[in-house]
Amino acid sequence: MSEQPDAAELAFERYKSRLGIRMTVLYSLVYAGFVVLSVFTPATMGVRAVLGLNLAVAYGLGLIVIAIIFAVVYNRMCLNGNGKGCV
Repeated sequence: MSEQPDAAELAFERYKSRLGIRMTVLYSLVYAGFVVLSVFTPATMGVRAVLGLNLAVAYGLGLIVIAIIFAVVYNRMCLNGNGKGCV
């Protein structure tokens, strides 16, 4: 038989949900910027941006890095008092 979660656990679950939704929305906005640039100004994506890479590659790598950073931040912010993650 499972135990009913207490108020603190429910509040923690709501916190994790809000955090995850905010991060998803933020990442979606950054990704939408990539899509908009690709669709409406494809020539812009060919411009040299960073370290000799064109903007498309630099932006794509940036998206990957942002996703990894968000994952680490989410995990750190969701640590509970027991030192366990968001599981």
